[in-house]
Amino acid sequence: MNEERTLAQAATHFLASLPPQEREDSQQELNKFVRWYGMERPLSELAAPEVASYAERMEGSSANAMKRLAPVRAFLSYAKKEGLIKHNLAVHLHVKKGSPKQGLPGKGRIETFTLTPEGYQELKAELSALQEERPRIAEVIHKAAADKDFHENAPLDAAKDYQGMVEARIRQLEAILKSAVVTTKKGDSAKVTLGSTVTLQDLSSDEELRYTLVNPSEASPSKGKLSIASPTGKALLSRRQGEVIEVAAPAGALHYRIARIEG
Repeated sequence: MNEERTLAQAATHFLASLPPQEREDSQQELNKFVRWYGMERPLSELAAPEVASYAERMEGSSANAMKRLAPVRAFLSYAKKEGLIKHNLAVHLHVKKGSPKQGLPGKGRIETFTLTPEGYQELKAELSALQEERPRIAEVIHKAAADKDFHENAPLDAAKDYQGMVEARIRQLEAILKSAVVTTKKGDSAKVTLGSTVTLQDLSSDEELRYTLVNPSEASPSKGKLSIASPTGKALLSRRQGEVIEVAAPAGALHYRIARIEG
C-alpha cells in the first residue's frame, strides 16, 4: 500500500490525471461520493458493503444510475491500481433493478438530522476548520494560476477541484447544522437506539467490537461511530442485549451477539 490518503486527496489526484473534458464530466458525481463518506475519511477505510449501499441509493432508471456511477467506478479502479486500497471496490457498484432508490443528501425535501451533542460539536468544528481553509486554498490557486510553464495546468485544476469539494462540504454542513435536532437525553438502554453504545461479539472469532450508533453525518468507523444507515446499524436498531444479529457481507453473512448496550 502507498501513503495513506483521504478521500478528498485521492479524488483530487484522480481528477487531475484525467483529460480536461473527462475531468469536467466526472467531477460532479465523484464529489457527491466523496462528500457522502466524508472528505477527510481515509480512503483505506472504505468497505465493500458501504460502496454497495451507495449504489443502491441512486435515483432514476438503472441505465441512468449506472452512467452516473461510472466516474465513481473509475475512481475506485484507479485507487486499486495505485495501491491506495487493497481490493477493487468498483465491482460492488451495482444498482438493483426495480427497487426504490433513496436520494443522496441535498436533493428534494429539506431533511432533518438528529445528532448527538458530541456529533453536533464535531460538525461545527469541521465547518469552522473548512471556512478557515478558504484563504489558503485561494492562495494556492493564485500561485498555480501564475505558473505559465504548463500547457495544461494540472496543479491549478487540482486546486480548483479541491476548492469545489471544500465549498460543497461547507454548504452541506451548514444545511445539516441549520436543520439539526440535537438529542438531549439517552434513550431506553434496554434497546439499541440512536446514541447507544453497543459492544458486539463476533460469533466467528469471539472478537469484541464497540460502536456508538450515530446519524450518517456523524459516522466515522475509525472513531467507533457507526451510521444507523449502515447494514450493521440497521440490523442493531431496536434490538436487545443478548440477541444475535445477521449482517450481509460480500464474503457471506456475519453474525454478532449484542453483549452490552450503554445509553
